[in-house]
Amino acid sequence: MRVLIVDDEKNIRESLGKYLSLEKIDSLGVENGETALEAMQNESFDAVILDLKLPGLSGQQVLEEMLARGITAPVIMVSAHGDIPDAVQALKSGARDYLVKPFDPAELSIRLHSLIKNKRRENTMEAEARTSLRNSGSNLLLGKSQAIIDISKQIDKIAGSSATVLITGASGTGKEIAAREIHNRGANKDEPFIAVNIGGIHEGLMESELFGHEKGSFTGAAGRKQGLFELAGRGSIFLDEIGEMPMALQVKLLRVIQERKVRRLGGTVDIPINARIISATNQNLEVYIKEGKFREDLFYRLNVVKIHLPALAERREDIAMLAGHFIKKHSSRNCPSLTAEALAKLENYSFPGNVRELENLIERALIYCEDSIIRVADIDLRESAAIQNTINQQTPAAEQTCKDTDANTDTCAGTSTSNNAQRAATPVDTLPHELTMDEIEKQAIINALARCKGNRTKAAELLGVSRKTILNKMKQFALDE
Repeated sequence: MRVLIVDDEKNIRESLGKYLSLEKIDSLGVENGETALEAMQNESFDAVILDLKLPGLSGQQVLEEMLARGITAPVIMVSAHGDIPDAVQALKSGARDYLVKPFDPAELSIRLHSLIKNKRRENTMEAEARTSLRNSGSNLLLGKSQAIIDISKQIDKIAGSSATVLITGASGTGKEIAAREIHNRGANKDEPFIAVNIGGIHEGLMESELFGHEKGSFTGAAGRKQGLFELAGRGSIFLDEIGEMPMALQVKLLRVIQERKVRRLGGTVDIPINARIISATNQNLEVYIKEGKFREDLFYRLNVVKIHLPALAERREDIAMLAGHFIKKHSSRNCPSLTAEALAKLENYSFPGNVRELENLIERALIYCEDSIIRVADIDLRESAAIQNTINQQTPAAEQTCKDTDANTDTCAGTSTSNNAQRAATPVDTLPHELTMDEIEKQAIINALARCKGNRTKAAELLGVSRKTILNKMKQFALDE
């Protein structure tokens, strides 16, 4: 926590600074409004203690200039007894609280903590309302396999740093879960965690969503909006499907990482940001670089620390633990148990959809089972096979063969030769033979939309395809009407 103290009396600045340090609150004291605005332009503060009467710019003028520049740190206005009407006016202008001199430093500390906590809550709520944030509130980085143990140790090592992290792995392996673990184990775990699916944002709106915009910057911009980088505060921003970011936006993201500042669309002022940047992809970005789809300089900025998540088929010893977790998560009654045969069926399945597919299978099994036992018959792999056929039809061959090459093996994106053989053995022949591939795809999309209550983004995630793909298919099958 860092606070800016703006007061022309040196003894007040110093005494407040000493008291706040005892409360483990870092502070910076400045003597006038001009210096305060310069400080706020160069670094981020969680709150500002602002004296109403200052030489040069008054506290009211500083507050108005902060709002004009898009500086959103909450302000506690400090005034003398005779200036209470002015302090009330400051509240109407945007100050969050005010204190009358002389005041108790303990009271100031209580109000500061409350103010900052409320501001963080507002940031998180606003960001969640504008993103497809999926916060399950539980740790899915579960398992006893050596791969998961090693990843957990790696996360422990990097959680305390501010280095950018690139998470790779096939769809459904739990990249967002790993990102949340990095955030939750860090010093700023109480700050916002903002998850952004780059592939789920319309290209024309992406810059506004990430960096914000000013009033009138484009048609429909009725007011100023903070971007998700600002709303993340001192927390973490997770950029999923980073390979889907347009080249023009990649240039701007590179600037943000280099300068630690953002500029709103239509704005002229640079706003400092302190959020940790974590990105993820199921693509081979090195191949994208060679094809001119991704900037090499941005790749090296994002790839300071790399975490690779293996496919579920490569850590089959974790399936029982994960299945048990999903049973508890989705069961509305006494938690059913898996028979040994049902568990064996899961452990012998190839899981092309990885952990996400396992969760879907368990959720379906809970619907099908008639008592407190999940049997082999309750594990329905036919729908999973239909979904995978849809994905295979939509995914380019290059992505099918190698999404992320491991430098130490000949495997790609967590898929080994033996796993490919298992995929070939998927019981596709159990599907009705009278259905065409288009009919299978159409039915898979209808089922996904029904399960997601019409939410197309969630349906795309369930199927493991991009939102653009599902929209195109919906149009092809006349489902968009």
